[in-house]
Amino acid sequence: MSANSSYAAAGVDTAAGDLAVELMKEAVAKTHGPNVLGGVGGFAGLYDLSFAKDYRRPLLATSTDGVGTKIAIAQALDVHDTIGQDLVGMVVDDIVVVGATPLFMTDYIACGRVVPERIAAIVTGIARACAETGTALVGGETAEHPGLMGVDDYDVAGAAVGVVEADRALGAERVVDGDAVIAIESSGLHSNGYSLVRHILANANLAYTDAAADLGTTWGEALLEPTRLYSGPLVKLLAHETLGTAVHSLSHVTGGGIAANLARVLPRGSWVEVDRSTWSPQPVFRVLNDLAGTTLESTEGTWNLGIGFFAVVAADATAPVIAELGTLGLPAWQVGTVATGAYDDSAPGWEQGAKGVDGGAVRLVGAYAG
Repeated sequence: MSANSSYAAAGVDTAAGDLAVELMKEAVAKTHGPNVLGGVGGFAGLYDLSFAKDYRRPLLATSTDGVGTKIAIAQALDVHDTIGQDLVGMVVDDIVVVGATPLFMTDYIACGRVVPERIAAIVTGIARACAETGTALVGGETAEHPGLMGVDDYDVAGAAVGVVEADRALGAERVVDGDAVIAIESSGLHSNGYSLVRHILANANLAYTDAAADLGTTWGEALLEPTRLYSGPLVKLLAHETLGTAVHSLSHVTGGGIAANLARVLPRGSWVEVDRSTWSPQPVFRVLNDLAGTTLESTEGTWNLGIGFFAVVAADATAPVIAELGTLGLPAWQVGTVATGAYDDSAPGWEQGAKGVDGGAVRLVGAYAG
């Protein structure tokens, strides 16, 4: 018995892995510009950083993440070509928060059994989103874990690297009293809070193939709506001749919800009241809360409720930044203003210190628009 057939007897099919690589190779290669050296299948990806000599003080930014339990819905429906965009959104869009331009990304897929067409669909989705964000997909790994994972189970993760000039890095230290807080629209749930989503549907005895009448789709179609990608347009905004320097900090609204993620990019001693009346959360959030018998307000720490990103900008640049974001395909609006000094910290709803960051304080006020 050959070594390969022995491995196959143990549940690992290396031939299937090779076929998966062949099926995804073309999509991955399309993300490679002149800075990527070598092709698909090397032990490590090589990226030419010669251009960094033109920076005065280049800083590398890195991020890693996964997609979470949204994958369970993709698996249940056997739809795998959109989950890759969710991964890129979760990983690459964290890079731009510090003002960095994404350079390259790697991915990791663990599965119970390699189904070449499924793996290729996942990676093709990753590659397509990488191309949209200007990120090279320089490498990855698919690992078969028979006995540890079910034959149709998989999980995905990724890591990305970007670069930013040190004096153009964004952060709380740039934020000042009177800065405007601009919300940028999400495409829906993105990739956070899906354990709650799945719990709500299970309690309501709803299947992903059931029609969601108020949404005009099946539940599965609504819940697999891909994460909106922000880094491409935001990199263009930051490079804008006049508006780029008006952006002081950015926040990606992911796990932890609205207030906690905004608080992370504000300086200690500052505070913001986010006005709910300035937007109306998308129907998917309202329908899920109706099913659960809960309120939109009760899920503000779990779901983005229609805000995928925040930009904190100089007050006199508010209108032109909102207009430019719209031109770049990102609907945006002002939700609040940064203030410093004393505030009524005894009032309910303040978030401060999320994820170990000793930043500002944020709470949501008012009622959502209808």
